Amino acid sequence: MRYWWIVSLTILTACEFFKPKEITSEPPIAKAVDSYLYASDLEGLVPSSISQIDSTKLAAKYVEDWVKKQLMISRSSQAIDFNEAEIERKVLDYRYALMVHAFEKQYIDKNLNRNVSNEDIQTYYEDKSDNFLLKQNIIKCLYVQTPKNAPNLNQFRRNFRAYPEGNKEDLNSYISQFATKSFLEDTTWIIFDELILTTPLESLQDKNQFLTKNTYSETSDDEYIYFLKIFDYKISNETSPLEFIKEDIENIIINKRKLALKKQLEANIYEEAEQNEEFEIYSN
Repeated sequence: MRYWWIVSLTILTACEFFKPKEITSEPPIAKAVDSYLYASDLEGLVPSSISQIDSTKLAAKYVEDWVKKQLMISRSSQAIDFNEAEIERKVLDYRYALMVHAFEKQYIDKNLNRNVSNEDIQTYYEDKSDNFLLKQNIIKCLYVQTPKNAPNLNQFRRNFRAYPEGNKEDLNSYISQFATKSFLEDTTWIIFDELILTTPLESLQDKNQFLTKNTYSETSDDEYIYFLKIFDYKISNETSPLEFIKEDIENIIINKRKLALKKQLEANIYEEAEQNEEFEIYSN
């Protein structure tokens, strides 16, 4: 609903650019150069669901914007010799584009299959793997940031380094009580640069080398100790793991289906019109 209100406002504003004062008993609410704005022009533009105060503010904002646009148009017409026919053609093109877009959207919403199977995703991934090169390093890991004065750090360090062996309950309990930041999804890929942001590791000169040579890292600054245990990694420019881009591929497949439906709609309309002799192309 909000989208169509904005579209309506845009169309009305365009039509009002050069509107002269009409022969009417209705008093104008604004005038800019030779154009007039009436209260009736605002009817239907303000949603009925908003409060009276918000409605008044919205109407006042529209009037102010209308005045500014009229002034800009007036100055523009004085500075540049516009082709009025060309402007009118562009306005009509825009209007028709909005109509066609709404029609296509309705057709696509009605006919689009949004179910994307794992097989569809796997097939697309294998066929287009060269398109999925990583732009950043990614890792699977455990990451914990604790204050330097946290209690029993040595015991926590032993449990952390022993993961996934050892007492996971003690590890999780300690993290929930004393950690200031943590990432514990050890089977989920995460962008390495985002993980180490604001930590001492951020200043690493060769992050690729760090990932290839370390499975455990412990760094610190004045306030915190940063624990990192790496289970897997992928370097930038390697092919991305499927699970890291699965959602992206799903969106790509759906968008391709949308484009196919759009082409199908155009083809169907053309074929139907041709059969019904609704158009004719004349030879020179």
